[in-house]
Amino acid sequence: MNLLLFTSAFCEPCTQTRAVLAEVARLVPSATVTEMDVARYSEQAEAEEVRMTPTVIVQDAAGAEVFRAVGVPTLQQVLVAAAKAV
Repeated sequence: MNLLLFTSAFCEPCTQTRAVLAEVARLVPSATVTEMDVARYSEQAEAEEVRMTPTVIVQDAAGAEVFRAVGVPTLQQVLVAAAKAV
């Protein structure tokens, strides 16, 4: 399962989201966090239809999106999404 985190420079909510995803990665060993700055990875951000940062997309092993959060998700939201992705 992959947790995609789309961020931008000087994004305070992005810092909070990093902390949430770090905790998910600690609790769910099969979770991989991939962070992408929208300025540097604009093609990927456009392909995933990212309009705001932070945006978190939880993908299952096949790469299918099972959850999307715009803004800072709660730990509980991401853990429930991780369970759906397994």
